Amino acid sequence: MDKEKGILSAGLFSAISASLCCITPVLALLAGTSGLAATFSWIDPFRPYFIGIAIFTLGFAWYQKLKPLKEVDCECDPAPKKSFLHSKAFLAFVTVFAAIMISFPSFSSVFYPESTQQLSTIDPLNFQKVEFKIEGMTCTSCADHVQHDINKIPGIILATASYEGKNAIVEFDKSKTSLSDIQKAIDKTGYKVVDTTIE
Repeated sequence: MDKEKGILSAGLFSAISASLCCITPVLALLAGTSGLAATFSWIDPFRPYFIGIAIFTLGFAWYQKLKPLKEVDCECDPAPKKSFLHSKAFLAFVTVFAAIMISFPSFSSVFYPESTQQLSTIDPLNFQKVEFKIEGMTCTSCADHVQHDINKIPGIILATASYEGKNAIVEFDKSKTSLSDIQKAIDKTGYKVVDTTIE
């Protein structure tokens, strides 16, 4: 029984670890502590290994649970009833939870509210478009967090962040905000602006 608990614990730990770098930005948003978002970004290179360990350990747990028992011919007392923690239902619950944790980056954007900027007509002389190169983003959740915080700044027309491109492209009214205000907002998320290009 202790071996079974160890296998389940390893599977759960691996699944949670695999998505920790993507869950942290959402937790930071919900907690209102934006700067903690990049805390676990160092885990991202190890994510495939954690996913592999989670799949292997949970697969082994299912194998152990479903393999046929050897029949022993004896006059023994019947085996005691297994607790919920040793049941197939609990293993199914752990497996579903692990699958949700592993796939978290693909649906993390649902936790970020839609932000729309209410701007009247802009003087074309005040329009500016800038690309910010950002270090530390590792998944869509990171990019969503950066984009969400940029869009809270007054004067933003459009902001799109991409972890693949390691950047954020921002269109804004420079009479209402500035490059430094936007950079400060990005840096405050825990990710770091390393370069800016005015387009």
